[in-house]
Amino acid sequence: MASIGEIVDQTPSAEILSRARQRAILVPDCMVEARRIANTVISGWHGRRKRGIGENFWQFRPYADGESLARIDWRRSARDDHTYIRDKEWEAAHTVWLWADMSPSMMYKSTYAGVSKESRALVLMLALAEVLARSGERIGCPGIMEPVSARNAAERLATALVHAPPSTGLPQTEMIRGASDIVLIGDFLDDADRIMQRVAPLARRGLRGHVIEVADPAEEIFPYSGRTEFTDPETGEKLTSGRAESVREIYRNAYLARRENLGQSLRRMGWSFIVHRTDHLASEALGAVHGYLSGNPPRMVPNTSAGVGA
Repeated sequence: MASIGEIVDQTPSAEILSRARQRAILVPDCMVEARRIANTVISGWHGRRKRGIGENFWQFRPYADGESLARIDWRRSARDDHTYIRDKEWEAAHTVWLWADMSPSMMYKSTYAGVSKESRALVLMLALAEVLARSGERIGCPGIMEPVSARNAAERLATALVHAPPSTGLPQTEMIRGASDIVLIGDFLDDADRIMQRVAPLARRGLRGHVIEVADPAEEIFPYSGRTEFTDPETGEKLTSGRAESVREIYRNAYLARRENLGQSLRRMGWSFIVHRTDHLASEALGAVHGYLSGNPPRMVPNTSAGVGA
């Protein structure tokens, strides 16, 4: 996944070691920030309640033909001329797979943002893990951590991330079995068709997907002018433009067209798509994805592409 950025030339083994050290330093701070965000907004959220097998009462609803007569609440039904079913709340834990792109392009941070794309992606993943763990859900990370149901699932995920191998794109998902949710967080700068080739089989397997595109504001507004050298953080290839402002419109059209194509393809497949800029509050994206997971999607999907600032 290419991005506007600059990296220092290193041998492959030295670069891998350097990235591992940087992540080890970054993750603890991200965990602290994730917990702060989760604590700030979780008071207004509730567990993902739904009808099913359990002990706790959820709601009364009209009886439908074919349902078991044993589920009728006769006392409630005696109050008027309708027959009511007494629903209980589903109590089985659900599995949610969380993944954040940690490839070199995610290290990018312009002067328009206070954090890198990688830092924001990790904060979103860990904050979501914290919220879901408190709701009793099972949390896993493809290729890094098997699903666990524990109050400290976010901490365990953070520890696993410190020792995770380098990321080279979308995750391997062979270990995911059965219906579950998967949340993918990254910059998704590859061609939309190429990304869809990887994620479409997941939808066919029954996974419900939620994609969060994390973008640096400079990647959208392209503020460069004059002679500018751009470096691909994935390949190290360089491109020098004598008048960078002359390609601004062409670049922006291509960048936004890629995003639009990806979003439309994901929505046609039944997945959600959220755009989040690093100069905006992490709680915006966190609230949106939690809404999708809860079955209460936001009325307006956050797309913070206008202006710079929180």
